[in-house]
Amino acid sequence: FMAAAADGVRQAVILASGLDARAYRLQWPAGTTVFEIDQAQVIDFKTTTLAELGAAPTAERRTVPVDLRHDWPAALRAAGLDPIKPTAWSAEGLLPFLPPDAQDRLLDNITALSAPGSQLATENLRGASDTIQTMADRIRAVTEQWREHGFDIEMTDLWYVGDRNDVVDYLSGHGWTTSASSIADLLAAQGLSLPANAGADAKPETISELQYVTAKRT
Repeated sequence: FMAAAADGVRQAVILASGLDARAYRLQWPAGTTVFEIDQAQVIDFKTTTLAELGAAPTAERRTVPVDLRHDWPAALRAAGLDPIKPTAWSAEGLLPFLPPDAQDRLLDNITALSAPGSQLATENLRGASDTIQTMADRIRAVTEQWREHGFDIEMTDLWYVGDRNDVVDYLSGHGWTTSASSIADLLAAQGLSLPANAGADAKPETISELQYVTAKRT
């Protein structure tokens, strides 16, 4: 987001925003509007909770209470998004929770609303079917431990396993210039490395298959 802001982008969209607090904690340039899209009860809970804590947004925050299975592009435009101007998009921690065809529709809708100069941050799971299944198995083991503390949601029921388009290839074929970094790449850029036991309880290749993607609309 801050890289896009440095390029003069003044509208940002957080898809499936959940409890993401970047509209409150980042130092946005003057004139920036941050749109948060999620279901109404999620938005209401976060807005109320942060207000009770005395937190205030650091940009103009506009909430868009809509399920991503519905016509969220129309709701976003109605909230004031200007598709003629470049937009910074966040679709992070989201794609594994979408069926393969819904992933494509999401990326198509983002593309349709993105003027040249728009930027996108998202993830990519190479060899998605096997990688998602491995990650789901790890989450299942963790949630079994959480149940001891009263957490009774089966997280893996929310994940979709199956062949899906590679995000980097898909975006590259739809007018975006893309780059992808692995967890190891990001750590190395900060002078860090993966812990020696990072793959001890899972297939080590799972970590290398997860990529963090940035893309710019050309």
